[in-house]
Amino acid sequence: MTWLEALVLGLLQGLTEFLPVSSSGHIELGKALFDVQTTDNLLFSIVVHAATALSTVIIFRKDIGSLLTNTLRLKPDALQYAGKIIISVVPVIAVYFLLADHIEALFNKNILLVGCMLLVTALLLSFTYFVRHKEGKPVSYAQAFIIGVAQAIAVLPGISRSGATIATGLMLGVDKDSITRFSFLMVLIPIFGATLLEVKDYFENPNVVSGISSTALVTGFLAAFISGLIACQLMIRIVRRGKLIWFAVYCLVVGLIAIVVS
Repeated sequence: MTWLEALVLGLLQGLTEFLPVSSSGHIELGKALFDVQTTDNLLFSIVVHAATALSTVIIFRKDIGSLLTNTLRLKPDALQYAGKIIISVVPVIAVYFLLADHIEALFNKNILLVGCMLLVTALLLSFTYFVRHKEGKPVSYAQAFIIGVAQAIAVLPGISRSGATIATGLMLGVDKDSITRFSFLMVLIPIFGATLLEVKDYFENPNVVSGISSTALVTGFLAAFISGLIACQLMIRIVRRGKLIWFAVYCLVVGLIAIVVS
């Protein structure tokens, strides 16, 4: 992997992790474009995922700090919110333990699958255009689980995690600020969990990444981190203004191109 490939893939990871266009789908498209072998980029995957997780922590540092502090102090509101986040993570954990091998097999530069799933993302985002809540509400326990199911489905390459969770929350009647905050906080556990699993895989077989240079790793990390900071803040503004429909158009166009190219 060259530094230029690392730059492009890092930018793709950082931008698409938060924007509702599917980071996994775009990474698969990037791998196909550069013909990057999936067995050669385990350490790179760890680095860029850690970079995007760090950007999320920085953007929501006050929310995270307040939630952790108040949870340790056993404050009811914080305990309930933490409980909802834990509930939202249950579906994706279940999917990992039950279907991990089947899902991993899908990440093999399958352009046709990515294209089809981008069309699903476009459809989900399109639904939000017709949502007109006069007065939204915070996330409930039942809604947290349903939003978690949407996150679990988004393990498929081409389905946007942020798009699926935010669109689901909006259609359930959750207000824009609440679902945006909840969507970004709920993903921290899966991101850190996936990163730790990749670290474990790396230490079990470090030779598979021997060909990646430190320059490529640093370039990928910085690209993912900086673009992640920008995309995270941009996504917050986009949801508040109800402009997700433009990303539906984007996913539709890219999805159709991917299908034709495949």
